[in-house]
Amino acid sequence: MGRIRPDAVLVQAVIAGALSFAHLHDLAAAAGQDGWKAWAYPISVDLLLVAAWRRLRGGGPSRLAWCWFLIALVASLGANVATAGFLDLRYPPAWLRFGIAGWPALAFLGGTLLAHTRGADEAAEPAAAADVAPAPDPAPAPVQLPDEADEAADLPVAEAPAKSLAEPPRPAPAPAPAPVPAALVAHARKVADEHRTRTGDPIDTDTLRARLGVPPQLADAIAAQLT
Repeated sequence: MGRIRPDAVLVQAVIAGALSFAHLHDLAAAAGQDGWKAWAYPISVDLLLVAAWRRLRGGGPSRLAWCWFLIALVASLGANVATAGFLDLRYPPAWLRFGIAGWPALAFLGGTLLAHTRGADEAAEPAAAADVAPAPDPAPAPVQLPDEADEAADLPVAEAPAKSLAEPPRPAPAPAPAPVPAALVAHARKVADEHRTRTGDPIDTDTLRARLGVPPQLADAIAAQLT
């Protein structure tokens, strides 16, 4: 086992605490608090002082902790000064009796507030957690369906033959029917069947083009495959 070395600071703290404890006891006894009550007063003052100091060390500086620390410090320091001959403890003044009698309620209020009021660090944790929200899942990229108008625009266009100076101009040959995707034909057939069921008449090319939103050339090619 290692040797126990006396700590000068700890010894000084024990001596100072014992003297302050005795002064508070003598002051409470002089104010009419006899028996165990006189011993309870120094315990109450010292506990309130320690609780306020721990709150200052652990929860950061706050007005509440400083307020009750100063109240307990004044009570302890006042008892030390009062027992040094500044007051005649054989005939204590009325204000001293009043202060000693009201101390238990004041100490209970201070201890309750220190125990049940959150410090600055504790109050900041829920706020920080509330600010950091989980990132939403990335939305899936929209699937772009082939646009019938773009397909029609990509279709090869027959070029007119070059004009000859010797020959009269000839009319351009009729363009070949545009190929239509099978999925578009199936969709157009459903539209045509729905139109026939609703109106009783076959769907015309203009109505089919308006319902599908395709160019006239492509609508003619679809109508030709529906017949």
